[in-house]
Amino acid sequence: MKMYDCVPGLEFDESLDFAVSPAWFLDATHSVPPWTPMFGWFWINFCRHGMQYGAEKLSLPTVKGWDWRFKDGGGYLALLIVQDPEERKAREERFKVAIMPFIQDFSGLWKGFVDEIVGKYDALKIDLDKASNIDLLENFEGTINVCKRMWEIHMYMMYGVYTAFVLFEQMTQQLLGFNDSSPEFHRLMSGFDNKSFQVDKGLFEFARKAEAMGLKDIFLSTEASKMRDALKPTYNGQEFLKAFDDFMEKEAGWRLDRMAEINCPTWLEDPTPAFSVIKMAITKGMNYNLDEDRKRLEAERIVAENEILAKISPEQKGWFKTMLKLAQDCAWFSEEHNHYLDLYAHAMVRRSVIGIGKRFAKLGAIETADDIFYLIPDEVRKACISPDMFNLRPIVDRRKADWQGWCAKDNPPAFMKEGFTFEDAMGGLIGSMDPIALKVVVGSMPVVRPELKADLFGVCGSPGVAEGTVKVVWKEEELSKIQKGDIMVAPTTSPSWTPVFSILGGVIVDRGASLSHAAIVGREYGIPVVMNTFEGTKVLKDGMRIRLDANMGAIYILDK
Repeated sequence: MKMYDCVPGLEFDESLDFAVSPAWFLDATHSVPPWTPMFGWFWINFCRHGMQYGAEKLSLPTVKGWDWRFKDGGGYLALLIVQDPEERKAREERFKVAIMPFIQDFSGLWKGFVDEIVGKYDALKIDLDKASNIDLLENFEGTINVCKRMWEIHMYMMYGVYTAFVLFEQMTQQLLGFNDSSPEFHRLMSGFDNKSFQVDKGLFEFARKAEAMGLKDIFLSTEASKMRDALKPTYNGQEFLKAFDDFMEKEAGWRLDRMAEINCPTWLEDPTPAFSVIKMAITKGMNYNLDEDRKRLEAERIVAENEILAKISPEQKGWFKTMLKLAQDCAWFSEEHNHYLDLYAHAMVRRSVIGIGKRFAKLGAIETADDIFYLIPDEVRKACISPDMFNLRPIVDRRKADWQGWCAKDNPPAFMKEGFTFEDAMGGLIGSMDPIALKVVVGSMPVVRPELKADLFGVCGSPGVAEGTVKVVWKEEELSKIQKGDIMVAPTTSPSWTPVFSILGGVIVDRGASLSHAAIVGREYGIPVVMNTFEGTKVLKDGMRIRLDANMGAIYILDK
């Protein structure tokens, strides 16, 4: 049987792809652990499309987006850098026009896109169990188109507002002598609400509701995975579940534990993670204090703004304030877009794919519904109208074995052309001025300062100093071991982890930048965050007592 590549045309081939770029970097934030073939197909095709679409719509002067390749479940990326100085100059002139909608009304621009994409999601919510095979295929094709459109909106908005963030940081560096790793910069970016925080607030309110309805003992004595069955027998439990299910359908259910995959259930399918948050809120005294904290952060931000603006000359002040406002929009957009775009769209992709998987399994084309994740869209198209006529199990078996092999090893962090060094590659990244590479994926490199005598160095993501006990967290199921005041150490963090920030003393992540999740959420919760330690999860172990000085990017092991 002919075996297609997982992402035809976009599998990494060093004999061809080093001509495109001498360096290809692993997207460790999103493709570790390795993607399944189905999700890899969606990400590689449409994230790639969205980045090139966004960069071109805005005519970014220095970069035309990213190219992507698939290799053993990993997503590898290379920047498409504009080399010709004349072309850069021409693109810069067009960029000044293209960025105007962001300057004039960023919030209005974003709201229009939210209304558009949510409308498209709603149109896909047909009853898949009752749909004909033809309707299932039509729903799948519609989902592909919506996913593609999501990435266009995603990268157009992200490139626009993140470019302003980079331009503003350049101004603070030139005019005030500090960059986005300094506490002064972070104070300017704190004190903003967003939709993701509002969803978290809803979960905390359900904890209070459970206590008010006399359900506290059930939550204390029941595992989160069995909570629904435990609540059902009582009248108050049923009333609680009615409100909870409505909240899942309208607000919190369209998310997955892993934002960049579809092989785990949505919260709507399995609300165990939501019950876990409610249970933790009850048992560990977690409270949603963000509304009060935000008032304090907002007041501190206004003071910081006034102090900074007093140092800016009158002729520079107007443009400085414009860029400051857009840079601040990054703070809430970076979290809110996860809710409406990545999480919601991937939940819709899973919904459509698993619906087809159930039909294929029922009619014998594959063994189980989850086997659909080892197919790719062309194979779905091949069999969807008459699945009973096709046996796709040999493809599933081979791809599943491949995927299990990918998961058993680490993908290399980069592929480099012979003679091209890591320093060469980093120089290219910085020279590209690509805001997503600089502020989300790569970030600033830690500077080792021997005079501090620290055990580990990173970069400040949120200012502050804390001491606490280390809890290393690799996946969401491990969040329940965190106690109040602990310092969480993780490879990176995910939007669905946000509620636990309310009891953390601090956060350390292997990788991150000033617009990554841990930094933004840490600033809003007012806890110190150190990023880009690269080996925090290897050096720090559960139970260690440490001191975290985020202002200096320094970590000290206290009980060695």
